[in-house]
Amino acid sequence: MPKTSFKELLDAGVHFGHLKRKWNPAMAPYIFMEKNGIHIIDLNKTEIKLNEAAAAMKQIAKSGRKILFVATKKQAKEIVAEKVKNINMPYVTERWPGGMLTNFPTIRKAVKKMSAIDKMAIDGTFDTLSKRERLQITRQRAKLEKNLGSIADLTRLPAAMFIVDVHKEYIAVREANRLNIPVFAMVDTNSDPRNIDFPIPSNDDASKSISLIIDFVTEAVAEGLNERKMEKEKDAAESKAKKAKAAAEATEAKAKQPGEKQAEKKSESSKAEKKSEPSKAEKKSEPSKDLSEEKKEEIGETAAVTADNTKKAE
Repeated sequence: MPKTSFKELLDAGVHFGHLKRKWNPAMAPYIFMEKNGIHIIDLNKTEIKLNEAAAAMKQIAKSGRKILFVATKKQAKEIVAEKVKNINMPYVTERWPGGMLTNFPTIRKAVKKMSAIDKMAIDGTFDTLSKRERLQITRQRAKLEKNLGSIADLTRLPAAMFIVDVHKEYIAVREANRLNIPVFAMVDTNSDPRNIDFPIPSNDDASKSISLIIDFVTEAVAEGLNERKMEKEKDAAESKAKKAKAAAEATEAKAKQPGEKQAEKKSESSKAEKKSEPSKAEKKSEPSKDLSEEKKEEIGETAAVTADNTKKAE
């Protein structure tokens, strides 16, 4: 996670609020004091809230979802556009198109129209049109690009929104609240933080303050994206290793198969040989039969001799 010090916040003028008469009473917990009729923001609370918001945004980016950045005020336009382009997130720096979130399908149609005009330029349809028609279409394309160019890749509603100056972008806040989209925002002393999920009490008018906060937040998002990329690479490497292991096991199994077949053949032949050879019991029983016959003959002979002897004696 990126880190910012109290001194950096102080040097950037993050602590300067609005005039006392312009304050919103809901901002009282974040106000440190009043000096020369101007409210001073408590930078300790700013630091805590900034870290909380950055951690939450990092997790959203890590999960692969989009965060929409909104900053239509002069001092913030260029800063947000430049820094958010680097992390490949959608942003709105021109006029907020009403119903951009609540009527998202209509906005998507406008984006598709822009891509259809681009297609016309590629496939040669432009050449068949008159000069006046071409001029009208190119002007329409430029207008769409200005208002919606940064959200051309936003195919579904964003997972969260980051807003610079909620007082100015109240329509965007209302739409996000209606759709239960979490809102991260720079909240000055004249703003209402109650509708913001992650308020960052800070000066939203000074370009230095805006730049510091946007830098911190975009770094956290970039970290989340890098971690997601590393996890994907790790998973891909693991799946590759598993596949390689499975392939190696399959080749080993194939290599073993001929040897197993030979062993099976040997076992079958040995079984056949055993069947063909007379068993030990059979071998033992054969001579016993011969012996019993001999004994019978001897008994018969002795019986005959005794019979003859008895006759003679008579």
